[in-house]
Amino acid sequence: MPYRQLDPARIINTAIVLERRIGERFPDAGIRKVCGELINLARDTRTEADRLAQPIWWLRGLVAMVIVAGALMFVFIGSFITFDRIDRVGLGIVEQVEASINTLVLAGLGLFALVRLEERIKRRAAMKGLHGMRSLIHVIDMHQLTKDPIAFASDFRPTASSPKRVLGRTDLKRYLDYCSEMLSLTGKVAALYAQAVNDRDVLEAVNDIENLSTNLSRKIWQKIMLIEPEALRRRRAA
Repeated sequence: MPYRQLDPARIINTAIVLERRIGERFPDAGIRKVCGELINLARDTRTEADRLAQPIWWLRGLVAMVIVAGALMFVFIGSFITFDRIDRVGLGIVEQVEASINTLVLAGLGLFALVRLEERIKRRAAMKGLHGMRSLIHVIDMHQLTKDPIAFASDFRPTASSPKRVLGRTDLKRYLDYCSEMLSLTGKVAALYAQAVNDRDVLEAVNDIENLSTNLSRKIWQKIMLIEPEALRRRRAA
């Protein structure tokens, strides 16, 4: 069912094509190098997501051995420590039952912790990868930060510290559009972790990254809408 899951190969191919498009229009721009990092991140994420989607067999084997060893220990202890022997050391029936319940509760908690160990290991690995994507999103945002359409206003007067405005209206729109596409692709790369690891914390982290990329992309499109000349916007509104 290829249309029910994200295909990492298609995401990587889309990023490669985007990097090529940026290079053809802005060959010396730093955003091209950022897109190259996005490609590398997507490839690393595909490898890591494939690994996390597989069971950790050695850990499951170790947990099974611990469970079997614990069960054998209980059987062994129960075979020679009986209630008759406990009575001889002065413990009543209430103390016997309480000690048995405490032992069972502690054993159950330990068993639960062992079973959840694989989930915690995968969650930690996914969170580490998602942290890098969040950083990349902010790097993309930094590259479009000074690309302000206010420079095209007729009454705009630059200062000595103003950034250099080397892009025309059309090129600036394409530049901002490329940034928006990169943000969207980063969100899709993050979703590969949610697809591989069915964990609530991972899902929440992925949603946070997608919300962050969507909010920044929305701000970029507000800039794009401001690039059009006022007369053109009025004609379109009419």
